[in-house]
Amino acid sequence: MKVEALIFNLIAVFCIAAAVVYGVWSKEPIGTTALALSAGLTALIGGFFWFVSRRIDARPEDSKDAEIADGAGELGFFSPASYWPFGLALSAAVMGLALAFYYPWLIVIAGAALLLTIGGLLFEYYVGQNAHS
Repeated sequence: MKVEALIFNLIAVFCIAAAVVYGVWSKEPIGTTALALSAGLTALIGGFFWFVSRRIDARPEDSKDAEIADGAGELGFFSPASYWPFGLALSAAVMGLALAFYYPWLIVIAGAALLLTIGGLLFEYYVGQNAHS
């Protein structure tokens, strides 16, 4: 994760430098603000990766002399199939439409649908036939 942290932090430094140069040269606040916010977001991600890299063991990707076979093995559990992401995307789209056209009754329905689908996706493998003990 150190490599990822370095990449994102370098992008953040570039965005800061670009924001300063752009702000001085163009005197246009919107683009300068966008570049500054981009720097903040990439620094946030880079800081998270740096924070995580200090707490986990070194991965094969972090070693210069690692072989491809060093990365072999189990990577974790990935859901084979789920309908919850479709429902989550659909309820988020309905929420976006409800907010864009400002239908308070649809905002309430979409908010309930979002809570339901987020809970379903989160607890998918803790209840029912897929529960792991």
